[in-house]
Amino acid sequence: MFDKLDDLIKRYEEIQNELADPQVVNDQARFKKLMKESTDLAELVETYNNYKKQKQNIQESLEILDNESDEEMRELAKEELDESKKNVEKLEQELKILLLPKDPNDDKNVCVEIRAGAGGEEAALFAAELYRMYSKYAETQRWRTELVSINESEIGGIKECVFMLSGDRVYSKLKYESGVHRVQRVPVTESGGRIHTSTATVAIMPEAEEVDVKIDPKDYRIDVFRSSGNGGQCVNTTDSAVRLTHYPTGIVISCQDEKSQLKNRDKALRVLRAKLYELELEKAHDAEAAARKSQVGTGDRSEKVRTYNFPQGRCTDHRIHYTSYSLDDVMNGDIQEFIDALTAADQAAKLAEMAGEQ
Repeated sequence: MFDKLDDLIKRYEEIQNELADPQVVNDQARFKKLMKESTDLAELVETYNNYKKQKQNIQESLEILDNESDEEMRELAKEELDESKKNVEKLEQELKILLLPKDPNDDKNVCVEIRAGAGGEEAALFAAELYRMYSKYAETQRWRTELVSINESEIGGIKECVFMLSGDRVYSKLKYESGVHRVQRVPVTESGGRIHTSTATVAIMPEAEEVDVKIDPKDYRIDVFRSSGNGGQCVNTTDSAVRLTHYPTGIVISCQDEKSQLKNRDKALRVLRAKLYELELEKAHDAEAAARKSQVGTGDRSEKVRTYNFPQGRCTDHRIHYTSYSLDDVMNGDIQEFIDALTAADQAAKLAEMAGEQ
């Protein structure tokens, strides 16, 4: 591990020297690439330097204990030694996590698709609440939300909606949200007061760049039509909405959120790229069965991931058996505790797998 860390420190120093070179500064593509690599390594370098400092503190404290006769100085050295040993253990664990292979999609923006599942109107109402939950969370992260399409039910629920989230490391935080979300409560449409169980599916797809997914214009058709629903005169009286049909996969994407037909077309293509990229990721995951053992539920829409139990005011993630009793806060977008717990569980599983391979 430490040989690898020393190599990365050396690489970090090389990058800093290159970034100070005027020729590199004038080459924007090269400069941007080096800046990203520098940012990716910065936390690891800082942690490793701190680790080495704590190791040095241990050495100095031991020397004082070996050579010092003054009891007060020896007592201070013992305290310093104990503190430094604790710090070394903590920093070693942090370094192991930082050295785990990075998910290449972590920095990407995402396309989110929410669909009502079993439960009729109640499922649609729950899907609408999930959309609100993720929108609220996005606000706390200062991400940009772009609605692509929405199919609403008669009483204010959502049968299906697609939206894009853009910002800092969006996929790294939301990648564990894919799957079946289950709600248990008395539906507003139920007069008998019985608790029902309904579901909605969530798909988190990393947004793909054109270099990630090549789409041949011959493989899709775009139809234009007049938008419906709220949106004002410009939206409803011009053929600004688009429907994109991808022949090889049968994927159909409708987008009418923008007033501009061109912008709707661009959004539809972004969603198509994300969906095609997700299909490629699924193929890769299926081909790497061993790697999937260390993953905490990313990408499988059929997996039951979480239950929102309103009568008991609790929310439980079934993959890691983690429960929060602050359901109201969760539904208002406070899902960070689940994201942190899932990330920690995934890291622990990968560390255990690496230890087993050694």
